[in-house]
Amino acid sequence: MLDPSVIVAGFGQLAPEQLRTALANFVPQGATATEKTSAIEAGLRSPVGQSLRDAMARWIVDEIVPVDRLVPEAYVKWRPPVRDAMMFVVARLSPARLAPKLLEQIELPEKTPPEVRLLRLIAKVPGLQKLGQVIARNQHLRPALRHALARLENGIRDVEPETIRAIIQESLGPRLERFSVEIAPAILSEASVSAVVRFTWKNPDSGRRERGVFKVLKPHIPEYFAEDMQYLQGLAQYFGDRHHCYGIPAHLIPDTFRKVRRLLSHEVNYAREQKTLVEAWTLYQSMPGVRVPRLIRPLCTPRITALTEERGVKVTNAAASLPASRRRRVAEQLVEALVAVPLFASQQDAVFHGDPHAGNLLYDTRTGDLTIVDWALRERLSREQRRHLALLILLVSLRDAVGASKEVLALSQQGIAGSSARARMVRESVRRFLDELPAGRLPSGGDAMRLLERIAIRGIRFPGPLVMLSKVMFTLEGILADIAGPDTGMGFTLARHVAQHWLRNRAAFRSPLMTGDWITLQCSALLYVGRLGVQLEQTVLDRLLPLDAPARLAST
Repeated sequence: MLDPSVIVAGFGQLAPEQLRTALANFVPQGATATEKTSAIEAGLRSPVGQSLRDAMARWIVDEIVPVDRLVPEAYVKWRPPVRDAMMFVVARLSPARLAPKLLEQIELPEKTPPEVRLLRLIAKVPGLQKLGQVIARNQHLRPALRHALARLENGIRDVEPETIRAIIQESLGPRLERFSVEIAPAILSEASVSAVVRFTWKNPDSGRRERGVFKVLKPHIPEYFAEDMQYLQGLAQYFGDRHHCYGIPAHLIPDTFRKVRRLLSHEVNYAREQKTLVEAWTLYQSMPGVRVPRLIRPLCTPRITALTEERGVKVTNAAASLPASRRRRVAEQLVEALVAVPLFASQQDAVFHGDPHAGNLLYDTRTGDLTIVDWALRERLSREQRRHLALLILLVSLRDAVGASKEVLALSQQGIAGSSARARMVRESVRRFLDELPAGRLPSGGDAMRLLERIAIRGIRFPGPLVMLSKVMFTLEGILADIAGPDTGMGFTLARHVAQHWLRNRAAFRSPLMTGDWITLQCSALLYVGRLGVQLEQTVLDRLLPLDAPARLAST
């Protein structure tokens, strides 16, 4: 085996494609996988280990999973921070976790697609897996990468059934016999931090044997997840110190990582999720066609959540076999369930599902029921926040720049005066954003969140829960595009939801919107056709006239 110090000294001079060969020469030839992994781990722990890490990080981001292929052209300005973030994580992952990953990357065939390598690289790294699930629904990604990342929704396989069964038996002990629990031999599904297995039990309240599922915390998660939380905190500090290198406001990336870190920490808090499930079940129990699994309290522990088993398959798979009219109805059902119901709820603080990737949305084509599972990530918005957010989404749908600007200012955390320079910047940003939207497409809730994101980049801060909701909107927007195409009209679905519930039971309907808000929306709707006509006319002129036509017209 070569001297590690000699290899590391030469790593900095090697081209990315040469680093793989150099690392391959570093491990003992003809050794077992365990011996090879131990050799790499020893190198990572040696005095020259950090230099070795840095070289491997460069090899990964330049050769194994090139950032230029990972980040689409539409987000080219984000390539430098993404590359630096990937380098940061690889350079700080513990030797015990990094060594087998490096060995695996060496031994994969040289022509292995980057998408496959990426999935192997983030295996058992729950923080990165969770972010990958969100990215998977971005319509700008290359199809091969989107398809690969979509496997993170229900294609993770990194724990054995025997291991999960042992955790259940250890955690529940005598309760298994008391409730006549019978555990299925196979794992039903896996997520980044948990595995799900079916079971049956004798319900003492009904006297019948009923079906349920155990959601079990994987044994490696407490240790790995704690490390993931540390590097997310480190990333926040890193980008806070280097914000000037990216031309991005100082708070933007650090705040995002801190908020993601806080939200992801809830993934391992099963007691919190169990409480949320009870609240969510109450929120949706009166909505036809939408279900939330019911908690089975006697079989829950801090490591296990027991739930009723619900019928259905991954919503995107189910919708693929449906006719176009049914697919559009499924899309509308998703908007109502995930956005309209919590947005217009009567509670003071309404709960939103924070992780609506397709694997957490089960659809039964026979009954038309939609079941929302996995409530580990959730967020709350106050009644007043939901009022301004609902108005923003609806006014963006109506292309009302004046009204949307007012709601953006109301949602900000800084109490911006309407006559200030910052307020003028917001109004100009909103106007430009709406002008850039294609005239033939209905703006969506995702467009409203993109507007907030654009303004945040210019230094305006918004409440933490809106970060979670923007993730929800972007994820949902990608699912809706897969099911019914890009033009789903989220704003009009929300408006119809409100109108239907108000007409059915006006006395009981308690929307956060006020009487004055309805008047504002009605007035804006009356002017919608005129605004759209102006934009269509401008679009036609832009296409017909040459670029120098305005100057030539002015000269005449």
